[in-house]
Amino acid sequence: MSGQNPDPAEIAGLEPGGGVAPGDTPPVSTSAAGPNHEPPQRTRTPAVIFLAVVGLIVVLVALGLIGRIAGFL
Repeated sequence: MSGQNPDPAEIAGLEPGGGVAPGDTPPVSTSAAGPNHEPPQRTRTPAVIFLAVVGLIVVLVALGLIGRIAGFL
C-alpha cells in the first residue's frame, strides 16, 4: 500500500465511490503543500524594553542600598 495512492478497498470507512457514511470521519488527505500564508513575525522590541526597565530598576535599587550602607542617604 502506497502512502500517496492507497487502495480505496483497504481504507476503513469508505463506501463505494469514495464517500463516507454519515457520522464517520473522512480519511486524512495527504498534501505536499504547506500553509498558504507566512506566520506573523514577532519583534523582540517589547521584550528588550521590558528587560531594560527591569535592569534599570535593579541597578537603582542596588545603588540605593549601597548608598544607605555607605551612609550617603
